Amino acid sequence: MPVIDINADTENLTLTVTAEFAAPIERVWYAYSDPRQLERFWGPPSWPATFLTWDHTVGGRADYAMTGPHGERHRAYWEFLEIEEPNRFSVLDGFSDDEGKPNGDLPAMRMDFTFEPTTDGTRMVTSSRFDSLEALEQVIAMGVIEGTRMAMSQIDAVLRDLREYAEGKGTTVEFIDDTHISITRLVNGPRDLVWRAYTEPDLIKQWMLGPDGWEMTECEVGLKAGDRYRNSWAPVGDNEGEPFGFEGEMLVVEAPRRAVQSERMQGTDGPDILSDVSFYEEDGATLITVIMEFPDKDTRDGILATGMTDGMEASYQRLESTVLAGESVA
Repeated sequence: MPVIDINADTENLTLTVTAEFAAPIERVWYAYSDPRQLERFWGPPSWPATFLTWDHTVGGRADYAMTGPHGERHRAYWEFLEIEEPNRFSVLDGFSDDEGKPNGDLPAMRMDFTFEPTTDGTRMVTSSRFDSLEALEQVIAMGVIEGTRMAMSQIDAVLRDLREYAEGKGTTVEFIDDTHISITRLVNGPRDLVWRAYTEPDLIKQWMLGPDGWEMTECEVGLKAGDRYRNSWAPVGDNEGEPFGFEGEMLVVEAPRRAVQSERMQGTDGPDILSDVSFYEEDGATLITVIMEFPDKDTRDGILATGMTDGMEASYQRLESTVLAGESVA
């Protein structure tokens, strides 16, 4: 976890975040000055940012949107006040409406980012200054402290070469809290093709099968928010097991970057699970990240105990050996 301290100072009206990174100062600066890098961690895992404009000059402006797992969308902006590469920059950070105009009903703040080299890498201190105690307390009540910790937990994957970070590790599960997990898998193939493998029935049926000895008997996809989808599986021949399936609704579709869907076992009353899948490509490989939200800890543990991740790993291996290897792509 890069964040080592978050301090809310109600007397001086500041919120200060201190973080340390095992990367040189130039690499950390690049992560904060390139919008495609920044949007990978500027926002908690289930609220990723998309930078819509980017003018990285003094007096310039960057507009971004954060999209939640149910399609909620919040707009915000930076106005660059000072830039001294690679040691510091300052912005006015505020909320905006759907047209990008500042939203006066929500607090704005000055944010000062400073970077300094250390023996092992880089230390960053971010100080946010507010106009009033009410503004500081409002931002804290909105969950900025926990949100910052969750957002910054993603930066290690950004600062390291993607293959160095994830290649050969297989399907990896990280517990975020009692009701959220993060599942990652690096696959060798471009993002556009991985997106096709997730959204075209003919391709889905070639790899999304879990352990050997199963087949996909039903595959109805949803390609936009509000669409319903339905998938079913059954054992082949003499293999043991009971047929099963999942169905649900597409909540967010941002091709080829992200898809969020609700999930429940067919023929049951739930519980519903949220599956938030994102795709990031670097050097010809795509990192697949699945954030899953469960209604409670028992449901989380019960589903993981079924061997779900083993089945996912078998499917990802099949994805690489068939679809991404070009053996079965029409």
